[in-house]
Amino acid sequence: MMKNIYFKFSLSLLVLLFSCSEEKIIGEDFGAIEGRVVSAVTFEPIANAKVFSNPGSSIVFTDENGKFSLPKVKVGQYSFEAQKENYISKFEAATVLINGSTSLVFELKLSTSDNKSPSSPVLVLPVDTAIDQNLQLDLSWTSSDPENDVLTYTISLRNDKNTNVLVYTDLKTTNFTLKDLTYSSTYYWQISVSDGVNPAVMSAVRSFKTKAFSNARFLFVRKINDNNVIYSGNESGEQLELSSLNTNSWRPRKNNTSNKIAFIRASGAQNHIYTMNSDGSSVFKVTNSIPVAGFNSDYINFSWNANGSQLIYPYFDKLYKINSDGSGLVQLYKTADGRFITECDWSNDSSKIALKVNDASGYNAGIYVINTAGIITNSVIDGTKGAIGGLHFSVNGQKIIYSRDVSEYESSSYRQLDSRVFQYQLGGSISSEIIVEKPNGTLDLDVRYSPNEAELIFTNTSNDGFSIKNIVKYNINTLLSRTILFSNASMPDWE
Repeated sequence: MMKNIYFKFSLSLLVLLFSCSEEKIIGEDFGAIEGRVVSAVTFEPIANAKVFSNPGSSIVFTDENGKFSLPKVKVGQYSFEAQKENYISKFEAATVLINGSTSLVFELKLSTSDNKSPSSPVLVLPVDTAIDQNLQLDLSWTSSDPENDVLTYTISLRNDKNTNVLVYTDLKTTNFTLKDLTYSSTYYWQISVSDGVNPAVMSAVRSFKTKAFSNARFLFVRKINDNNVIYSGNESGEQLELSSLNTNSWRPRKNNTSNKIAFIRASGAQNHIYTMNSDGSSVFKVTNSIPVAGFNSDYINFSWNANGSQLIYPYFDKLYKINSDGSGLVQLYKTADGRFITECDWSNDSSKIALKVNDASGYNAGIYVINTAGIITNSVIDGTKGAIGGLHFSVNGQKIIYSRDVSEYESSSYRQLDSRVFQYQLGGSISSEIIVEKPNGTLDLDVRYSPNEAELIFTNTSNDGFSIKNIVKYNINTLLSRTILFSNASMPDWE
């Protein structure tokens, strides 16, 4: 009996020992698998890809870095698979070793990886370098795709007036109508095409030029952001931007003989005279060693001679003459009392120069006329308090028109309260006010004769110093005939 019990006990003990030994061996027959799933083209990680094996193991998904981990896989030979929607599944063989870690990298290709790119778009209309194009213009092009995929197009459009690039996207047809183009502008256009699979394919770049701006008799300046921008305009109110929004350019003056526009532009810490064609092209810097300078650059003026070969301009108390090609700089005149020359105008016959002078604060102002020898021949106004400005010779050089603040107010901000239009007849001694029906509380500034001298053009604005400025035309012989030509505009010229 005892012998039988002892045998059973020994048998049970062996079974128990055997069972414990077997569990330990099974526990050690595991290893780990880790790795990444990436794009076969860019090698960027692919997140949320499904990874599993054959024979079967746990199913895992990649994280945002394309990584996955299977920390407990039975030892043996496996085939692991990575799957992701729109990608071709990839298989990788792996051997799992006891307590070892095996690394895998799956490089997945898009399921459309054999798809071919569309052909490069061919630009059809307008033909390259076409001119005189309308401000509303049809573009057309061609492109094809080997698999007949649905194609979408993008137009990139820029011009020679500024750095802006217009982009028209998600176009499904091979034609598009451009609208609101600007006059006298060269445009550059390019088409890109995408089949939704491959990288976009670009066309060549082509250009066209819109038709010229007609009857642009007027020039003016408009403040945009922190820069003055020069525009031309016509009697219909149409406008053309001539200078870039990225530069500060002002005080345009047209010379019809040379068909050039001169203007002042900020150049670093200085202001210089530049010229350009009537469409804003071919900008040329005229002054270099001696800039335009004096009291308040907003009020400084310069003048052409009649044939457009020379310009005169102020530099504090001195007056300089320079050829329009930048050569021949000479000093013409210097004020005897040290007052600054702020404005100047050259008579049509080049025999006389009208000067407006003032002190460093803009006051103690006067207007007088000198001859070619620098001798004062006429004193138009002097010794009057308040602001004076905007002088302009008549065609025959016998009259000068200008504005004066009759309130005689003076302040550190150079604010004016009641600036009106006056005319001086050379040979006389009195200036007379020209009644132009000026609204109360406003200023008439920068007055100029029309080419036929039947009308005046000037800037009108509130005397509060903050309101917008408008350019007004006035018929001298017709009462109540003030007409706003251009709103939010100043510094007019009419040639």
